[in-house]
Amino acid sequence: MSTISARVLDTLLTGWRAAGHVPAYVALADRIRVLILDGRIPVGTRLPAERDFAARIGVSRTTVTATYGDLRSSGHLDSVRGSGSVARLPGREPVAIGGLPAGHLDFSKAALPASPYLADAAVRAAHALPSYLGDTGFDPIGLPLLRQAIADRYVVRGLETRPDQIMVTIGAQHAIALLARVLLSRGDSALVESPSYPHAFDALRVAGGRLVPVSVTSDDGWDEHGLEQALKRTSPAIAYTMPDFHNPTGRVMSAELRERMLALADRQGTVVIADETMAELRIDGPTAQLPLAAHGPAVLVGSLGKTVWGGVRIGWIRAEPALIQRLERARPAGDLGTPILEQLIATDLLGDFEAVLAGRRTQLAAGRDRLEEQLRQRMPEWSVPHVAGGLTTWVNLGNPVSSQLTLAARGEGVVLASGPRFGIDGAFERFLRVPFSYSPEDTDRGVAALGRAWDALSRHPLPDREFLAAVV
Repeated sequence: MSTISARVLDTLLTGWRAAGHVPAYVALADRIRVLILDGRIPVGTRLPAERDFAARIGVSRTTVTATYGDLRSSGHLDSVRGSGSVARLPGREPVAIGGLPAGHLDFSKAALPASPYLADAAVRAAHALPSYLGDTGFDPIGLPLLRQAIADRYVVRGLETRPDQIMVTIGAQHAIALLARVLLSRGDSALVESPSYPHAFDALRVAGGRLVPVSVTSDDGWDEHGLEQALKRTSPAIAYTMPDFHNPTGRVMSAELRERMLALADRQGTVVIADETMAELRIDGPTAQLPLAAHGPAVLVGSLGKTVWGGVRIGWIRAEPALIQRLERARPAGDLGTPILEQLIATDLLGDFEAVLAGRRTQLAAGRDRLEEQLRQRMPEWSVPHVAGGLTTWVNLGNPVSSQLTLAARGEGVVLASGPRFGIDGAFERFLRVPFSYSPEDTDRGVAALGRAWDALSRHPLPDREFLAAVV
């Protein structure tokens, strides 16, 4: 059973004290309730002990006792003998794999079903596996064949790369966390885009980084002046960026800004990490940009999670050999290597990756066009941007109700990640990330449910509590 510490829970509670028109325990309970429903406190997580939590947030233990009591009465907390207070969702409906209520549609994930090329690749990989069974199977850096295949893919994209510049990881999230652990010391600044991928924020915070946000919008892209000022004033140890089909806005960074950013980062001693998990999911529009490292010093992170399937846990890091060696020395503290069979599957797929990508582009083009048209027809008051690639659209709702809308949508059978999950300290209540990577049937169902939730929220809005804007 996972546990959320009093310190971590305190960081998620920013702004709850602003609800001065209700008792403190009610405001605190409502805030925690929203965090559970929004997924920031996962179901099954043990909350901190009452005494520790009260001391951390500076309230009486009586207030925390009343808070937990309120959450128990609403069905959002269970008291489990020997385990303390455990987060849950109210109701007795059956639960499917992963904790999602049966029958619910999960739009919180920007992901595709498995590529049709995957099954045959897995069969061929299984036939190749016996020749590797004489070894220990612990592979901390990656099979030579796969490292060569990844390097070759960068060459196709216009960036000369050698196998000794590649480390194979267990997905992109593992790569980001390993880089953060090696490159950050506690208290170092880490420049991030805002909004951005929330699990990257988590990895940087766990490594001790102090996040320095730079704005990215669907309309204007990166705040170039803010980016330059953040680099100059904070000299961050690392900068985490997603220059190609940015998650969640879908924007692509211009070649000119890439060059300026890397030149300035190099002068400040900042290591730039480019998350390229969406980079090859171009649907249409201009020719794809060169990888960021073609414009200057940068570390690149990629994976097959978005292009092939999330169940193939293969990612990689492209960096200079000296950094690869540092990462290899540090890796055993977290894991002992990447599974061999999955590496063989990845090697096979990369042999004809253009065919994989061609199928994805067709699928995503249809999904994007269908979603954009339906959202504009069903909710004409929303601003729905047109994106040239990636997996999502970043919708402007026109009002700061994203957390309330996602809660209402859950009641209609669809689970979404609210806008604040992609920001820092509760920003983006006016925005909602909606994926277009689902089947036509699921897209239709999801938009219909979202429309019903929007109508219900318009007729009967949830209580207007200021702390809702701080949900992350």
